[in-house]
Amino acid sequence: MAAATLRPALPQGPEQRASLLCAPKHRVAAGGRTRSPSFAARASLKSSGARASIPKQWYNLVADLPVKPPPQLHPQTHQPLVPSDLSPLFPDELIRQELTEERFVDIPEEVIDVYELWRPTPLIRAKRLEKLLGTPAKIYYKYEGTSPAGSHKANTAVPQAWYNAAAGVRSVVTETGAGQWGSALSFASSLFGLNCEVWQVRASFDQKPYRRLMMETWGATVHPSPSEATAAGRAILAADPSSPGSLGMAISEAVEVAATSADTKYCLGSVLNHVLLHQTVIGEECLEQLAALGEAPPDVVIGCTGGGSNFGGLAFPFIREKLAGRMSPEFRAVEPAACPTLTKGVYAYDFGDTAGLTPLMKMHTLGHGFVPDPIHAGGLRYHGMAPLISHVYELGFMEAIAIQQTECFQAALQFARTEGIIPAPEPTHAIAAAIREALECKKTGEEKIILMAMCGHGHFDLASYEMYLRGDMVDLSHPAEKLEASLAAVPKI
Repeated sequence: MAAATLRPALPQGPEQRASLLCAPKHRVAAGGRTRSPSFAARASLKSSGARASIPKQWYNLVADLPVKPPPQLHPQTHQPLVPSDLSPLFPDELIRQELTEERFVDIPEEVIDVYELWRPTPLIRAKRLEKLLGTPAKIYYKYEGTSPAGSHKANTAVPQAWYNAAAGVRSVVTETGAGQWGSALSFASSLFGLNCEVWQVRASFDQKPYRRLMMETWGATVHPSPSEATAAGRAILAADPSSPGSLGMAISEAVEVAATSADTKYCLGSVLNHVLLHQTVIGEECLEQLAALGEAPPDVVIGCTGGGSNFGGLAFPFIREKLAGRMSPEFRAVEPAACPTLTKGVYAYDFGDTAGLTPLMKMHTLGHGFVPDPIHAGGLRYHGMAPLISHVYELGFMEAIAIQQTECFQAALQFARTEGIIPAPEPTHAIAAAIREALECKKTGEEKIILMAMCGHGHFDLASYEMYLRGDMVDLSHPAEKLEASLAAVPKI
């Protein structure tokens, strides 16, 4: 497959086709290599001289779509949202980013300064996994586990915290599933002097105590959700005292607190446009890294999906390149079989939370009352999908598959025992799909380039690995009667 340059390629020798572009320590000195105006260049630690860069702008896919996504609607009037509708929840700049159709949004220097703690993140070729599988395919993964919180969530937590602090907000509230988002926002809040309060889904609160301790170490207050601290939580517990919780429930509790507290705003770790916007640093870096390696564009881009921010962050810049005719990869979202939003949900207006406090969003949904079984990938237990991801899916620009968790953990062991990194349960779905694709290439002889999103490490998820290794993990599904009941409650708009 012939190499194609997506950005100006750097002078290189054979050694520059190394499998790892390490995250560099310093900015390029004045007078060094001419750099793209969209990037703040940083020198790689590789002796070969290959460079990676931190983007200076986030990319907004909405600007390049041939059909614009449907508007969000006010939950009471069902009219398209106006900026003032979101003011109780978000600061003005995040509202502007949520509704904008501008192609690029500048990243504040204060945010780039924090990004430099871990960005650029490495793009790694999984050569040992390729050898294990005996595939002619090349497998690359973009590893986001180098952030202080251990996942991609810090890419949006930092700007959200900064914009809130700049607006004079004193406290932020949020939900979290497995705890990656809550950890990231707790970290970011500690940097900008914000109080942070987190509602963590009960099942994950019990399964992952060390994620709670991470949040508390960074100064956050953490509640299991549903809780007695909010009216929404009390109502849920009254109906089901043993509720395992869901992201939809935790969102209801956090939104309730933000909407009723003058000095408090709400932060969301996925789903909304401005969150996916911030995550495009992943894909923008990856484009430059592939070009610096002299590698051809990927044939398939794979990522796990719960709310959609990890997948969108990697895929959206590549979709831009495909729409412009510069490459032609396939895009594959991978979701848990127990929460199959894209593959089994309906495309309709629905609430983003259980209690119906959020705007109505046109998205693939299992119904805002759907409570997924307590699978180990807690970050993927969400009833809906990001409206922008849903719209792209409806336009036919991507595909989706659902995989059971035992296959995902088997793939995780293959990955850990060859590449050394223990992945979080969420990206094991992407690993499993990448292995499927690589084994298909083994059958056909195709030398495809497979790119996947490795959104975080699993150092605080080892109890899940223990269950798998003991043989105690079981596959969970979505009972048809439960899904039918939750879909019946989707609003008729």
